[in-house]
Amino acid sequence: MGFDLNSLSRAVAQHGRVARVVVAATHGSTPREVGAAMLVWETGQSGTIGGGTLEFNLARAARLQAAPNQLGRHALGPEMGQCCGGAVDVLTEIYDAERLKTLTQQQVFARLVAGHGDMPFKVKRLLAATRAQGVPPMPQLIGDWMIEPFETPTTTLWIWGAGHVGRALVHTLAPLPWVQITWVDTATDRFPDEIPPNVTALPAQDPARLVRHAPVDANHLVLTYSHALDLELCHQLLAHGFGHVGLIGSATKWARFRKRLALLGHAGEQIARIQCPIGDPDLGKHPQAIAVGVAAALLNERSPQQLGQEKIA
Repeated sequence: MGFDLNSLSRAVAQHGRVARVVVAATHGSTPREVGAAMLVWETGQSGTIGGGTLEFNLARAARLQAAPNQLGRHALGPEMGQCCGGAVDVLTEIYDAERLKTLTQQQVFARLVAGHGDMPFKVKRLLAATRAQGVPPMPQLIGDWMIEPFETPTTTLWIWGAGHVGRALVHTLAPLPWVQITWVDTATDRFPDEIPPNVTALPAQDPARLVRHAPVDANHLVLTYSHALDLELCHQLLAHGFGHVGLIGSATKWARFRKRLALLGHAGEQIARIQCPIGDPDLGKHPQAIAVGVAAALLNERSPQQLGQEKIA
């Protein structure tokens, strides 16, 4: 979890005044973790802090908020009638184009959101540790100071193919702010009319020629309409380098591909790095089921710290 400046900037450009509502601290059982955020504007919203009465009431209040910052604690049981039983400290900040211009990375990492005064020693120590270790701190509230690093993509994913499975994968994975997606197919009309703003669509008559432009540590999902193109992509990726490659297909397809890739000169241990099939076979072969399985695998690969389960103090 972190401050998703790209999403906020797009929302401000489209809607003008936008409230960013973020869970700053949790006490007991709560529906979302620290750092969970939603954006609210006059006619809509995106993201979620857990749904239910809490989200409904805070979204309504955000549309009426006049102050640039507001920090408050909400008891989910007595105040909201929710069953979680805990409480959350929620920060609501109002942004427009002018405020975005003044926002710096330092202000996101540590910003005074309530009260007044100099930066406390605990915050200074945390920022010093961040600079020394090169590891951003987890979102957290320290007194009147909100600690929240920028959300930056940590997983580079190239999806080869814009058919049913490719579309399901993009639909499922694009909302994850830490995934940066490049989507490739053979022609513009292979893509849907609407593509998520954080997805780069690349039409190319010969997609395999784009492999050389991918980072050598990128992850790839190969699922084009053509077995011949799938094979060529696997061949080029094995020569180029990759973090992970997943290939859609059956056991029979993969057996044939292994033989052909070996004949093309690739070593068995390198070929074995390609995963086929992708997703979780127990979930079935529906495109959305495949996408859910792939998303689950990506989430499982993230460290507890990246998932927000640990806190740097």
